[in-house]
Amino acid sequence: MAIKVGDTLPAATFMTSTAEGPAPISTDDIFKGKTVALFAVPGAFTPTCSAKHLPGFKDHAADLKAKGVDTIACVSVNDVFVMKAWGKDQGIDGEVLLLADGNGDFTRAIGLDFDGSKFGMGARSQRYSLIAKDSVVTQLNVEEAGQFKVSSAEYLLEQL
Repeated sequence: MAIKVGDTLPAATFMTSTAEGPAPISTDDIFKGKTVALFAVPGAFTPTCSAKHLPGFKDHAADLKAKGVDTIACVSVNDVFVMKAWGKDQGIDGEVLLLADGNGDFTRAIGLDFDGSKFGMGARSQRYSLIAKDSVVTQLNVEEAGQFKVSSAEYLLEQL
């Protein structure tokens, strides 16, 4: 069953890139006591994710923070090295925390995984955005397959 508004995000550990190299980061580290805009993409370097989804959150980072968001984070079922390379390619410089859910543990735990095998992608995350306040989901926008509307930074801004 997919997560819904009012649910608490499950405990999980992601990997992220730091100046010292790859490092684990827990859901408590990210969400506890904070307002977080989290969005998920099916894959780093994929067309819509690279052309629209991540750039939208980068471009609207100041607007989201002005509306009370402490952290903007992007999760993908990719490894930490791919996420680091994608962040470099996209010119991410601290605006968005890139989270590698390499085994898809968090994605499965919230019930927003899908089978992308017919595209040669394996298990992946659905495209979505959410707002979590102290780990509790207060807004959730899950895209229909192949769509990019309700998970955009612009749409999320309208909900804050």
